[in-house]
Formats: sequence, C-alpha cells, structure tokens
Amino acid sequence: MRKPIIAVDMDDTICHLVQRAIYHNNINFPTHPLRYEDMIHWDTSHLRHPDSTHDVFYGRPGLFEELELYDEYVVEEMKKLNEAYDVIVVTAAEPRTVVEKWNWLQRHMPFISAEQFITCKRKNLLGFDLLIDDGAHNLIPALNDGKKVICIPHPWNLNEREQYQFPLMSSWKGAKEYIDDLLKTVHV
Repeated sequence: MRKPIIAVDMDDTICHLVQRAIYHNNINFPTHPLRYEDMIHWDTSHLRHPDSTHDVFYGRPGLFEELELYDEYVVEEMKKLNEAYDVIVVTAAEPRTVVEKWNWLQRHMPFISAEQFITCKRKNLLGFDLLIDDGAHNLIPALNDGKKVICIPHPWNLNEREQYQFPLMSSWKGAKEYIDDLLKTVHV
C-alpha cells in the first residue's frame, strides 16, 4: 500500500524567512523599520523603503543559509514524518536561492534526500495528500483539489485562515501525531 505523500513548504514553515529578512531590512533601512506583526499581506512594498525592493528584501546573498529553525521541535518531527510517510520539501525558490536552500536543508535535516527536495511555485500541480504551508495561495488550490492542508499561522494569512478555517499548526511539537490523526492513518 502506498504511503501518503506529505508536501512541506520551507520558508516560514520549517524555518523563519520573513523575520530574518526584516532583521536585515531594519539594519539597512532604519528610516523604514518593519515589524513582523505588520506583515499582513504578501505585498509589503508599501511598508518598505523605496530602495528595499523585493529582490533586495529577499535577495541578500546568504540569507537562506542563515535562517533559524521554525522551533525546537521541527527537526525531530520532520524526521518522524520522513520515517512514516513519503515527505517532499517543496519551496518556491528563485534560481539563485536553490543552492542556499539546499545547503540549509542538509545542515538541519540531512535525512531529506535530493529526490525529496522540489522547487516549484505552483505546488497544486504536485501529487500529494497533505500540504503544510504558510501561503494561502498554495493552501486554497490544494483544498479546492480535495487535498488535506495544514496552515502555519502568520500575520499574512490571517484573513484566509478566518475565511477557510484551515487546520492550524503553530508549533511542530506533536506534529506527527497531529498529522496521523488528520490523515486518519497511524504509521509505526
């Protein structure tokens, strides 16, 4: 019998991208400081300094290798999921960031193989049973396709969380058991 496939987003799901980008933004553009709580939409250009373009905000060399783990439980829970399910890490990477993201993943989760690392912006095109993501633009199409989803709550997905009532996971603590229950499957 086929194992369920769990697609796990990378940025702001297993690691903190936006918070690190804000940190560098606030050093480089102190006249336009940002706060995580104010990031209530994907387009934050109106909050940033005019010189802090999307490429500047997210394109700092080395940014993706210095990201912090989402929480203290994420590595162990991802390891448990990887043993019980077919896990794929799916990230919407710009070509210049792919190597950095892969390096980060191998440093923190070396049990994820190259065959499990996929770069793709349109995640709904992939065949998975469950998507864990912070982006409503990924969660909604998956939900509409009849797939199960888990939303990682952040300020930028609050409106969609309220509208769609996604199952939430604000910590990776107990993620394997939560996912077992959601999929109605218990794997040893």
